[in-house]
This record gives sequence, C-alpha cells and structure tokens, in this order.
Amino acid sequence: MTRIFVAIGGNIEPQQRVPRAAGELRRRFPGVRFSSCYRNPAHGFAGADFYNAVAEAETALELSAVQAQLQEVEALCGRARTDAKWAPRAMDLDLLLFGDLVVKTERFELPRPDLLRRAYMLGPLAELAPQQRHPLTGRTMSEHWHELAAQPHVLDALALDLNAQQSAGS
Repeated sequence: MTRIFVAIGGNIEPQQRVPRAAGELRRRFPGVRFSSCYRNPAHGFAGADFYNAVAEAETALELSAVQAQLQEVEALCGRARTDAKWAPRAMDLDLLLFGDLVVKTERFELPRPDLLRRAYMLGPLAELAPQQRHPLTGRTMSEHWHELAAQPHVLDALALDLNAQQSAGS
C-alpha cells in the first residue's frame, strides 16, 4: 500500500464542489481522511476565493491509475481538461505525494514542486500529517509549515468538515 496526499481546491461553487470531490474520493479510496477546509485568495490571477483541503489515503493502485482516478473526480466536479491554467477552477486535484516517490517528467513531478511554497497546500498537509517527511528534504511537513507560516499569507479556516460528510453520505 502506498500513502498518498492530494490537494483539493476550487473557486467555482466551492461550497458544493469541494464536498462532492471529497465524497468521490471517499468512494475510490476507502478510509481517506481530510484536513480542515480553508479559504484563500486566488493565486496567479484575479478571481473568487478558493476553498482548499488535503486528503490522505492508502492505495494499492499504480501512480497512473491514481492520476486517472483524480482526473475522473475533477471531471465529475465540472473540470474540463482544456481549462486555462491560471483561471477560475471548478475543481483541481493535485497529487502532492505518492509515498516517497520522486519523479520528474515533462508533464508531471513528484513531490509536487510548489508544495513547500503554497500555504494552501502545505498548511492543510502539515495539519493532517505533521510528521510526514518530504522525500527530497527529509524534513517534516510541520517543520516546513513552521517556516512558511512565518511569511505573510491568507488561509482562513472554514466550518466545512469534510470528514463529517462521511456520515452524511457524501
């Protein structure tokens, strides 16, 4: 089994789409856990605030199968593969870590290269798995978060509990 971490984000109807994505992840990855959900400003473009969280799961699937599952969930939540990169997003699921795998291709890189620079990824990951070590630095997510948290950023906790959605059926 491989431990994976997935960033969840969206700024188009996020109050409906983020819980839907969580429900879809729950169906595909039984036992998945979620960080708190946060609101932060759009990064890289002007737009509505994003809702963000991180999911942690164990899977026996290969990397390519996990990526395919994440793309299916994005599509179910309204994401088109042709959506512009720096634009409003119905749903964005980014694989942050796939075990300790380190890989770099033209289209994909693990660990996610901007993980240590983006509060909306690192904060929820450090909350969910503070002792998880970064495969390249060997330092814990808690240590990395402590450094990044000292820099100015906006990351507001929301009352939306994605773990509680499990008992509600989605």
